[in-house]
Order: sequence, then structure tokens, then C-alpha cells
Amino acid sequence: MNEYIVSARKYRPMTFDDVVGQKALTATLKNSVISGKLAHAYLFCGPRGVGKTTCARIFAKAINCDSPTSEGEACNHCESCEAFNEQRSFNIFELDAASNNKVEDIKQLMQQTQIPPQFGKYKVFIIDEVHMLSPAAFNAFLKTLEEPPSHVIFILATTEKHKILPTILSRCQIYDFERITVSQIIDHLKMVASKENVTYDEESLAVIAEKADGGMRDALSIFDQAVSFCRGNLTYKKVIEDLNVLDSEYYFKIIDYSLENKVSEIMLLLNDAIRKGFDGGLLINGLAAHVRNVLMAKDVSTLPLLETGERQTVQFKEQAAKCPVKFLYRALKILNQCDVNYRQSGNKRLLVELTLIEVAQITMPDDGDGGGRKPIKRLKKIFKFLMNAAAVETTEVPVAKKEEKEENEKIDETLHNDVVSEVAEIQPVAETVSKPSIKLDSLGVTFGNLRGGKGKVVHDTVKEEKNSEDTKFTDEELQREWQMMCNRMPRTMVGTARRMKNMRPVITDYPNIELVVDNKLLFEEMIKIKGRINATLVKALHNGNLMIDLRLASEEEVGRVLTDREMYEEMLEENSAVKKLNELFNLVIG
Repeated sequence: MNEYIVSARKYRPMTFDDVVGQKALTATLKNSVISGKLAHAYLFCGPRGVGKTTCARIFAKAINCDSPTSEGEACNHCESCEAFNEQRSFNIFELDAASNNKVEDIKQLMQQTQIPPQFGKYKVFIIDEVHMLSPAAFNAFLKTLEEPPSHVIFILATTEKHKILPTILSRCQIYDFERITVSQIIDHLKMVASKENVTYDEESLAVIAEKADGGMRDALSIFDQAVSFCRGNLTYKKVIEDLNVLDSEYYFKIIDYSLENKVSEIMLLLNDAIRKGFDGGLLINGLAAHVRNVLMAKDVSTLPLLETGERQTVQFKEQAAKCPVKFLYRALKILNQCDVNYRQSGNKRLLVELTLIEVAQITMPDDGDGGGRKPIKRLKKIFKFLMNAAAVETTEVPVAKKEEKEENEKIDETLHNDVVSEVAEIQPVAETVSKPSIKLDSLGVTFGNLRGGKGKVVHDTVKEEKNSEDTKFTDEELQREWQMMCNRMPRTMVGTARRMKNMRPVITDYPNIELVVDNKLLFEEMIKIKGRINATLVKALHNGNLMIDLRLASEEEVGRVLTDREMYEEMLEENSAVKKLNELFNLVIG
């Protein structure tokens, strides 16, 4: 029985022309061999399975060939080529940096660079996965890489170029390998299938190529697996069953049903996919990729961006003709948002179902219930009642309509906070009426009104109109209402409100109130809102004769600020318990 060799090894390229998907790069290497202009260090970087190490071996073989062809390929007949083919060459060394990443391994390799080749032109050192070297190994390698012997060439290969030191990168010629396209992988798999006497349909090879994600080695490994499962006869149904891939027909049907707003049919498709063991997140990702392909199929110029087989390309073009561009844009946005929220979701299936329902509702007419769109919010101005008050000619308190009152109570609280900007809008309107301009304070607007309180709006002026109530109030009631007023003040005045909470209004000549302010800046701020403070207390205490007087405290009233030590000593004198505790533990202020 012949020894079985996997396709990735059996069909590994032996010449530059056999390398798939890297024509520009291999042409550059062949020209270097022909001209003899060789660098002392090369860096091959790119995704896995695209031919980095393979090209390094072919290049090493070609530069040591005694008689390379006119196209830059190795002759395969000289002593150097035969030694390489038989894996007995002493001029080509390979090091796997993933398992030999210590500084001792690099030092041992550097010692071998000092010995010239016994036959051939160069000693070639291929270091695979070079990004795995330790920092100490990189530093040990750096000096030799900078000034290597004339007979030494280094070829480094890596999948993660960003992990390599800039000092290493600057000393190498860098070659970036590309991902292999789906069509290139399909063509190569057709060649392998014909040599292995495997029958196939193109859709099955397209599934394998898409699953490989740009890597030829992965594609050949998946191909071997599928051939074993299908017993040499590759069909689309068997391949997707073997690779556990969701049938693309699900995606085509979901989009068709979404255009027709058939939510029930989409839910049945989702349930069928989940019953077969497919994850909801996988379906969302696959559907997003499908919608992207449909969008690419809308324009002839973007058709080459479709990485699919010929049959599926035709299907995408047919579906693209039926899908409006706005539908595709909106669907992509919804699916992307679902993908972002999927991991954090506690009920993942519900999230997927809601997402598919929203996609199915994109083309529904806007009948007022949302139709998959957010409702339009129309918010009225909070101070609309102030503009109405400016036109009132009588001194009677206007009674708002029930409907307008309910609307004002439901307005978002955030609109109440920006008092200054709203008043700026009101003043130009108020100036157009026959009466003098009305200020906010003169209308007796309370802090409860500004915060959207449930009490009626008071439209009495401080000087001309008085509240008819004359209810007696006590000092305790005054202090309570003062604290409640501070809590109701707008968020834009939160700093002033906090400092006002620490103040204590005093009844002097009942019902007049005096308020002593110990800070000049705070005093100036409170002067500006004095009318609103007065109106709030009048309404809260039900006394229209109440008047508040603000006064800036003198230096004697403010008093001297005590230090920590002085406050502690004062506590010792006033509190015997503290004094006893101090003596017991021998406490000292640091």
C-alpha cells in the first residue's frame, strides 16, 4: 500500500510559476535571481497558508543553482538543486522560531554563519515565525543581520509583522504576501481534483474556497476532508453538511421574504436553522455578508468584489435587481448593530428574531405605528405660557386650558434645565407686544414651575400684584420650605443650590425675612434670582406679604477660619468625652 501524502504537501509548489496568487512578488524574486542583485536579508510577511515559507525555499534553491534558467528558475539538474530536492543540502538551514526562540538558539545559528559554503554560492538561513523570538534573541540577531558575511542570506517569514522590532524591519527587504482569492483557490482545486480523479461541482469547491479564508494550505486540507466524507464525489449538499455551513439558500430566501414583509416565513427559516444546530449569531453574520454581496452586485463595476462561484454570482445579480439600495443600506446597519449587541444579550434568540423582524419591516409603508422606524418626536417650547402671558392686558390670573396644562406637565425634564437659552428666545417675542418687556423674575415664576412642578403657574408681579393669602408660618416651616426650594432648583444652578442649603433665613419683622450671605460672588448670583426666590416662598408659605431681604455679611459676622489644630483644641474644651478620649489614647494632631 502506497504511503498517503496530504494534498498540502503533495502539491506544494516547487517553482515560482507554481505559486498561486503571488505573481508580482514571484516576478520580483525571479528578476533578482537573473540580475544577481541580492539583498542580505528578506522579510516575507502575510496571512497563513499563502506561500511564504514555500517561496523562501524556492528562492533559496534558485540563488544557489549553478545554472538557473533565463526566467530565474532553478535548473533542478546541478549538484546544489539535487541536494536540495533530496533534502541533504548543507547550504540551506531552516529554523522554527516558535520552538527555538531563546538567545542560545540564535547564538548557535550565528556561529554557523561564519563557516563558508563547501559548494554553491550562499548559505541561506530561513527563520520561520520570526516574530516569536524573545527580545534578547532579537538583540543577539541584530548585529549579524546588520553586517552579515558576504556568503550569508537571511530569509525571515512571519504572519505578524507588527511584532518585529523596527530595527530588524529597517534592515530587510519586505515582501507582503496577499490573500489568495476565491476564484484562484477554485482553479487550483480543480487542478488537484483532476489529478486525484475526484468528481465535483463548482458550488462545492466555492464553499471550500470561502471556508479557507484566503489560505491555500487551509483550502487543500478542507478539500482532503471533504473528499473523504464524499468518497471522491464532491457535491454542494454533502460539502456543506460535512463543513457545517449554513446553506446560502437561507439567506436568499430571508431577503426575498423581507422585501415582501413576510415575517412569519422568516421566523420559520430561523427556527429551522437553529434546529439544525446553527447559532443565531452565525446566521446574522452570514446574512450581513450576503446583503453586502447583494449590494456589490448592484453595480457592474463592483462585481469583481464578489468572492463567489459563477452560479452564485448570477443569483446575486438577480436578487440585486429586486432590492432597493436604501433597503440594503438599512439592513446592513441593523444587522451590524445586532452583531455588536449579540455577545452582551441575555436572550440571544430574541435579539436575532427582533433584528430579522426589523429587517422585514424596512419596506413597510409608514402608517403611523412606526413601521420599523423610530417615531418622530415633536416637543413644544416650555415657556410658551410666558409668551401668552405677555399679551394679557388685565391683572387677572389667566387660566390655562386643560389640554395645554397636561402637555406642559409631560414635557421632557431636560428642556426645563436650559433656562437661559429659553428666556433668550422669549424676549424677542415679548418685545413685539404693546406692553413693556416682561422679565422672568417680574412674572413671579417659581423654581417649581421651572422644574416642571405640578402646581399652577403664578403670574403675579412682585410690586403690582399681591397674593390674597395671608397664612401664618413658623420658623420651622420656613426652614423646611427653604430646603425644598433648593432641591427644586434647575440643574444649571446646582452649585448655587448647594451653597444656599447651608444658609438659614431668619424672620425679622414678620412676615419679612432676612438672609445673610457670607460670600460676595454668591451674593451677586442670588441678587439675580431674588425675584424667583421670593415668589417660591410666597407660594409655598401661602403668604402674599412675605418679602425677602438679602444682605452681605460683615467681616465680624463671617469670623476667622480656624485651623484643624484650633478646632480640635476647641472640641477638647467644649466636650469632656473628647477630652477623656484624648487623654486615654494620648492623641496628637499631626
